[in-house]
Amino acid sequence: MTTTLPTSTTTPTADPADGRAEAWVARLDSPECTAQDRAEFDRWLDAAPEHVTAYVAAERAHQAAAQLASDEMLQAAARIAWRATGRESARSRWWMPAAMAASLLVATAVGVNWLRTPAPASDDRYLTAVGEQRSLRLADGTQVMLDTDSVIVARFSDERREVEVDRGRVQFQVAADAARPFSVKAGNGLIRDIGTTFQVIKTDSTVNVGLLEGEVIVSNGVAQADSTLKPGQQLSYDHSGRMSPPEPLDLNAAQAWPTGDLVFKNRRLDALLIEMNRYSATKLRLADPALGKITVSGVFHIGDQAALLEALEQGWSLQSEQRADDEIVLHRKSG
Repeated sequence: MTTTLPTSTTTPTADPADGRAEAWVARLDSPECTAQDRAEFDRWLDAAPEHVTAYVAAERAHQAAAQLASDEMLQAAARIAWRATGRESARSRWWMPAAMAASLLVATAVGVNWLRTPAPASDDRYLTAVGEQRSLRLADGTQVMLDTDSVIVARFSDERREVEVDRGRVQFQVAADAARPFSVKAGNGLIRDIGTTFQVIKTDSTVNVGLLEGEVIVSNGVAQADSTLKPGQQLSYDHSGRMSPPEPLDLNAAQAWPTGDLVFKNRRLDALLIEMNRYSATKLRLADPALGKITVSGVFHIGDQAALLEALEQGWSLQSEQRADDEIVLHRKSG
């Protein structure tokens, strides 16, 4: 007589995103990880928001396991269980499962306590060279665009997300996370937001904040003043604590530079040259400072000095002269 055991009509399945996330953690941690692997990983992250959530959870679990592996309590419990397996008496064979259970209990207790303890913030530094632009995704899914010669430091923990702009121009497209506020430090000011897109420009003397989407609160640490920006607004503050009131932001220009273009509408020539010079080691100069008053309109590709010089020669009757390897001087055409 043959007895057939009943089979379950439903089989629990794991979330495919979780399994894929764990595989990505191992793959990215491998010394054999290639640039193609990382490109494929970026595409996987972009495919769905839950992929980002699953990856962050898997990465945290991986870090927890790494820390638990060196925990002295776990090592002691493991040694006790190992010694129990080496004894041949009936008593030791009886005690061995208890020892193993004790070690697992210790592992569970330590693991739970570790997960409950807020992880310390880690500093991640990102930068670009002169003429370089870089797009990157932070650990929380926030998309960042670094303009030329820019430096930021990201400090994330279980409780907060903070980025410091050391210099340059940066665009933040912030991933929403109500449990962990996102803030940006620049100079003596602080920009606080939840799920927005904004830009920060930090020079030696001032900080400019421009808002494309959402809402941000800008605080100046010196003057203890707060100002709220709406989409299409910008403001500036300096090291002395003075903060300008919100004013209109040139959205066309703000949206163009992350795509590699500079948009100018009735702007002074000297301002245009300052902007273009940020992207090249060869600097454009004016032979006569009075030429800086010339107003210029147009769209110029970042770093394409040849196209800019051709436009200035044809449209504004200027002539360029190579004075040195790192300098081109502009003056009016003679005759």
